[in-house]
This record gives sequence, C-alpha cells and structure tokens, in this order.
Amino acid sequence: MIARDQVCLGILAGGQGRRLGGVDKAFLNYDGKTLLERCLQSAGNGFAQRLISHPGAEVRFTSNGLEAVKDVRPGQQGPLAGLEALLTVTRSQWLLTIPVDVKTLPLIVFETLLRLEDGPGRVIRDADGLQPLVALWRVSDALAIVQQRLDAGQRDAQGLVAALGLMVCELAPMRLGNLNTPHDFEDSPA
Repeated sequence: MIARDQVCLGILAGGQGRRLGGVDKAFLNYDGKTLLERCLQSAGNGFAQRLISHPGAEVRFTSNGLEAVKDVRPGQQGPLAGLEALLTVTRSQWLLTIPVDVKTLPLIVFETLLRLEDGPGRVIRDADGLQPLVALWRVSDALAIVQQRLDAGQRDAQGLVAALGLMVCELAPMRLGNLNTPHDFEDSPA
C-alpha cells in the first residue's frame, strides 16, 4: 500500500461547466457543501501535496490548503490538459486524481487506489463503467504519455488509461456518478 504522504492529491476542476450555464463547478453546492469541500472531505488529509487544476488562482483555493495549477497549453483542451498540468508540478512519485464533480466518493475509493503494489497506476470502474479520471498515476510513466497524446490531438481519458495499462479496480455495484447538469443537482438532500 502506498502511504498518503507519498502521494499528491490532484482535483480536476478546470472545466467550463457548459451544461450548467458556464458556472464554476468547484463552488456549486450539493448536499450542503461546495463540490470542492466535498472532494476534500472525502479524500481526507495526509497527502504530500494538494493541487487543483483550475483556470483561476483564487484565494479560496489557498484557504483550503490547495495550490491552483493552470493548464500548460492555451485554450480549454479538456481534462487531459488538466492532468498534464497537475503531473507537471507534482513533487511526488504518485498523483491521485479526482474530478470535482464526482457525486459520491466513499473512502473505499481512495483505499482501493492506494493499495497498489507495483505498476503504472490504478483506475476505478464502477457500475457505470470506467471512471478514467478517478485514478492513481505514476508520474514518471504518465507525464510523457499524456503530453504525447495531447500533441497528437488525442484527448480521451479512456484511451490514456489503455495506453498506460493502468490496473482496473472493480467497485460495482457502487456508482460514483457525476454532477454535470441541473438535473443531477435536483436530488441534493440539503
């Protein structure tokens, strides 16, 4: 098992939120908390570094103990560009990523990812399929491949998972879900 102090936590929050009217998803409320607060609470403490891929360097991030990282490439090039930015500044051998808009993040997700013995990393598959951005990446393996794929115009995260040969961890029947549309927020208990 990899110790948390050997891992950088990277939250992917650089999207445009088009399906939600262009809002910054990190600060939307669900279940009485912002999506960012929910991610941080679910992930817990003890990580070597805590980063957030986001276009703004807001004080709200530093007050949460996060370092905001902007995409290296110009223009909104999707989550792989955010992953590239996180991998570029990670000081640890490992980067654990979670999208800010994941609906449910139980502790078992983190425990499962950190259970790695060897290899290029791990990724979660739930009842809805592969969750390619809920993953643990070996920085030395992932950065060059991410850069090559982006240079070639390949932006799909599932293709990256396959190219790196990440170990797939099955968590079905669990569903992590996403908060991408107004409808997704309607069942918030708060």
